[in-house]
Amino acid sequence: MPRLYLIFFLLISSAGFSQNLLGKYLDFADEQYAKGDYIYALQYYEKAMELDSNSVSILWKYAEALRSYKDYRRAAYYYRKVYEKEETSMFPSSLLQWALMEKQNGNYNEAIELFKRAKKKYSKDKRTYNYLKSKRELESCLWAQAALKDTANLEKVELPKGLNTVNSEFGHTISQGQFVLSSMRSKKENVGEEMLDDNYKNRLYYTPWKDSVPEVSPALLEALNDPAFNTGNGCFSPDGKRFYYSRCGGTEAQFNCQIWVAAYQNGKWSGPNPLGEIVNEPGTNTTTPTIAVIEGEEWLIFSSNREDGKGAMDLYFTVIKNNGNQFSKVRPLNAANSLDNDISPFYDAEKKRLYFSSSWFDGFGGYDVFYSELKNGRFEEPKNAGLPINSPANDLYYFQDRDSMYVSSNRLGVQYVKNPTCCSDIFGFKHPRIVIPETKKETLAELNKRLPVTLYFHNDIPDPRSKETTTKVNYINSYSDYIAMLPEYKKEYAKGLSGEKAVEAEEDIESFFLQYVEQGVKDLVLFQTLLLEELQKGFQIRLNVRGFASPLAKTEYNVALTQRRIMSLSNYLRAFDNGVFAPYLDGTSKNGGKLELVGIPYGEYTANQITSDNPNDIKNSIFSRAAARERKIEIQSVSYLETDSIFFFVDCVPNVITLGKIPQGETHFQFSIHNNHDKNLKIAAIKTEGDLVNFSFGSNLSAKGNVLVQATTGKKLPDGIFSFPILIYFDGYPTPIRLMMLGETPH
Repeated sequence: MPRLYLIFFLLISSAGFSQNLLGKYLDFADEQYAKGDYIYALQYYEKAMELDSNSVSILWKYAEALRSYKDYRRAAYYYRKVYEKEETSMFPSSLLQWALMEKQNGNYNEAIELFKRAKKKYSKDKRTYNYLKSKRELESCLWAQAALKDTANLEKVELPKGLNTVNSEFGHTISQGQFVLSSMRSKKENVGEEMLDDNYKNRLYYTPWKDSVPEVSPALLEALNDPAFNTGNGCFSPDGKRFYYSRCGGTEAQFNCQIWVAAYQNGKWSGPNPLGEIVNEPGTNTTTPTIAVIEGEEWLIFSSNREDGKGAMDLYFTVIKNNGNQFSKVRPLNAANSLDNDISPFYDAEKKRLYFSSSWFDGFGGYDVFYSELKNGRFEEPKNAGLPINSPANDLYYFQDRDSMYVSSNRLGVQYVKNPTCCSDIFGFKHPRIVIPETKKETLAELNKRLPVTLYFHNDIPDPRSKETTTKVNYINSYSDYIAMLPEYKKEYAKGLSGEKAVEAEEDIESFFLQYVEQGVKDLVLFQTLLLEELQKGFQIRLNVRGFASPLAKTEYNVALTQRRIMSLSNYLRAFDNGVFAPYLDGTSKNGGKLELVGIPYGEYTANQITSDNPNDIKNSIFSRAAARERKIEIQSVSYLETDSIFFFVDCVPNVITLGKIPQGETHFQFSIHNNHDKNLKIAAIKTEGDLVNFSFGSNLSAKGNVLVQATTGKKLPDGIFSFPILIYFDGYPTPIRLMMLGETPH
């Protein structure tokens, strides 16, 4: 046989052998994945990748297994590799999954950009789950970035050794001196996260639970566990005589869960049986039961994937009658249901709150704990339970016992062998017994970490074509009108484009409204809540607000416009909640609290000068994302005013010195200082940084009188557009009055 032919024959034989081995590896890995043995599956997907590292299909399977194994960091890396190779052509959700993994890693900035990209990618059909989920998660990440600033003042509850292990533990209830939980583990010793076996199941356990908890490992609840099934999610009836729980079996592809009930009396269990078909509807998964007493009725609330639901698993309820022997018609709890899974309910009868976990609403990661309050017989829109109950990981099975709260989570900090987020532990929290009073310094820091709060406007709003510096417009009305213009913005910004380019332009401007315009109002609502709390404590507070405009109109016009924009915020606060802020703005509150808005209207002086100012190019000068980002006001900082602050007694006219375009060299201008106080004041100094302006003035300012200040610019001002403060100091008052000086010199 010729040597060349022999080499060719050997290569073909080797390739055939490799392909055969590759197929075996993949078949075995797929089989383990279907069984839920993700570690075993990952090992064989890795062997397959050694033989074919370029296969997008293998990379996808590997990424999916990593996600199921909750290795979010590596899953993000491999979803990214898949997307970069196929850009959703083979695996449509690759980009979405990449973004979701970044969110679960707590990388919100990266996730936001990916969700924006995904929203564009899936926008051809806005009815699809991928599009709706991308849009929802973009909103959720924006919420999470703001909510990271809020952490509830909770202490961690130290749980006994042995309760949590390197396996997964899920807390369910504390009743009759027992902590009832379930754990995903093997009956055999030394079989844990490393490898699954046929005995690896979720089973119910219990451990004695008192104020002083002994270090006792949980014991298996033998009476309710069946070796062939997974059991968990237990809850007692109000009288403690019935115990409802889930029993599940089958493969991941054909998994079936039912709710069972067992009698419990005198420390003994009897008669575990499934509930009837009213609850366990044939062909559905029905699980995570909890009992709630609502308006005198005993409700069984659970999760199920019935056909009338909104998504995969939704929350339902039935009224239990005749001591657990009868059930009313099952109805959905629509307020808590979404397109994603809504599971593990718990009802707080004292606060009338239904807690549950979902991966749809505004959250920090995968599953978060939410609560929906019962008011006037209806459950309201869900709210996030916040940090530290939630985390960027999965947070499930929330329940309370007296003053403590418990949640199961695979967050960083769990016990593990290989993957630090593979498995869930039970975490406990409680309110501190001794509440340390907030100090003035601490509350100021709490306000400032909310800043800047940025609010946006449509072009020439409020009061179009006006040169006035005041307005009666309430910002929230301006905002509502602005949001209503989104269809017009999309149409104008996409004008002249077609196909994918037009769709991308529409999505781009829609994302701007979502990320900036709407988020600004959400930030304002959170900020004003904290602000009001401080004012109600009697603090005197100053908000420094800067105003900006796009460079479409003349400079002097834009400065007046931004003054109106700043005033619209003051009008909003004055009108909010039937005028709750008005006494503080007027300085007439009974507790001495005061609120002052110091406006700095920059106009276009800090605008991006590349932004179009061509009035005939309305697409770019009005409806573009770049122009829209310039039209805003920002609450920049918060500070406390001294008692009898000078800011409430002195006015300067004008409060912004707008010089416009001036030559280098000396330029003269003037302004007046008015004393509204009933006592004389003395002006100690008027200055600018670098002594750019010379001032001439009389130092004595009589009660109810005024002083005219003559000013002359120095021979050297900054080149181009400039803005800097003028500081006016008064004897006896350490903080100066601050004016802004704006202008433009030749380059």
